[in-house]
Amino acid sequence: MPSQDNAPEISVIVPVRNEAGNVEPLIREIAAALSGRSFEIVYVDDGSSDATPTELVRLKGELPFLRSLRHEASCGQSCAVRTGIRHARGRLMVTIDGDGQNDPAYIPALVDALNAAGPATGMIAGQRLGRKDTGFKRWQSRTANKVRAYVLKDGTRDTGCGLKAVRREVYLALPYFDALHRFMPALVKREGFDVGHVDVVDRPRLTGVSNYGFFDRLWVGILDLVGVWWLIRRRKRVPDVSGGGQDAD
Repeated sequence: MPSQDNAPEISVIVPVRNEAGNVEPLIREIAAALSGRSFEIVYVDDGSSDATPTELVRLKGELPFLRSLRHEASCGQSCAVRTGIRHARGRLMVTIDGDGQNDPAYIPALVDALNAAGPATGMIAGQRLGRKDTGFKRWQSRTANKVRAYVLKDGTRDTGCGLKAVRREVYLALPYFDALHRFMPALVKREGFDVGHVDVVDRPRLTGVSNYGFFDRLWVGILDLVGVWWLIRRRKRVPDVSGGGQDAD
């Protein structure tokens, strides 16, 4: 458990791989969006081979709210998000893609919606409008989201949006696997929490090309979908725990 001394309210988790040109602009935007709030930004460099680690070292010397972690070899986006959240110190976690397509201006709306919803709501998920990807990627996304929604019935139009606000303890209760970030609404509901939604406007990436593919490979995505369906089916009920004090000898 990370030290909670002077812990911020919000930890923004940014998984990146080979995004050197996007690092500084995105950090500046996140900081501007959260101006006046208690926050930290936790970058997880997922085995970059470009100047991403150099940029993070340079900026850490200037920005006290910036922290960075590194995977020596790429382990995937879900693993990078998990690493960031496990080392984060905030009460609320916000995830955002590192390519600049997610607009940090929506972070306060996600955080405020989660706070307003109360403890029964475990997560607020961004849902993209005006996708700026290629026609093929938009088709992939629509198809995958329709199949996922039909199978899991998670009430979420778009689970591929990187913008999400989640309570740290809720995230850490979820079963981990490599595509977890694409199935979080269904798994948060599996733990007995509500999921809220905020529409966000997509935008073009700042620079560079995509480093994380959609579902990475189609067949892996289908296998993950079946696995999540199985996990939900195997959860009979969420316990309502009461009582306290010391355990009996």
